[in-house]
Amino acid sequence: MSALTIRMPDDKYERLKALSRRRHTSVNQLIDEMATLLLAEADAETHFLLRAQRGKGKQPRGLALLDKARGHGAESRNR
Repeated sequence: MSALTIRMPDDKYERLKALSRRRHTSVNQLIDEMATLLLAEADAETHFLLRAQRGKGKQPRGLALLDKARGHGAESRNR
């Protein structure tokens, strides 16, 4: 495990301390939870961007598959 020193305004730290007391946890645990949420968000964004890149230029095929799933042929789109 690593240690991390961060600098923040005193008022923000006092608010974090108050929040940690209300949640019956430590400021350290709050920071750890916040880091976990930020990393999960970054991972989701990376996953989305990779999938979007992989699907680039495949919109007609995707729309045809959606039509097929709804039980409509491609001809229904052209009407």
